Amino acid sequence: MSVTVVIAVAVWQDVFVARPTNLQFAVVVHVLTYLAGMGTERPISSDELSGSVNTNPVYVRRTLGPLREAGLVRSVPGVHGGWELCREPKEITLAEVWGLVQGDDPVLGLHGANPKCPVGRDVSTALAGIDRQVAAAVTAELARTTIADLLARVDVRG
Repeated sequence: MSVTVVIAVAVWQDVFVARPTNLQFAVVVHVLTYLAGMGTERPISSDELSGSVNTNPVYVRRTLGPLREAGLVRSVPGVHGGWELCREPKEITLAEVWGLVQGDDPVLGLHGANPKCPVGRDVSTALAGIDRQVAAAVTAELARTTIADLLARVDVRG
């Protein structure tokens, strides 16, 4: 079974309806794949990682924080410091990464409807149930792929 999930960020009355956690997930998976592809020869700097991801080094460091706390990566201080994987790429599933990045946040970008409106109150409850089902399907699909699987699909040496 293949599941395709599209997460859109919409703006309604100048309020963002969904958080862009899917972007964080993509950045973190990119960085983990890059670290796996570069091997253990040296720590990889935030500058080098940000160049590959095409983002700011500070953003890379912030997105790697939860992974460091979970023991997937470690930072090495100093002039020649950087980031290293703490586990083998074949042991890191995309579901684990998704859980660290997404947490318990809704996948569908649920909004805070007016509780006095019967439609708003009931549609929010209905969507929350669907959101849990979607989250379970996404997690199940992501559990089938590891960082090693992704590494086998990319050309890391250019």
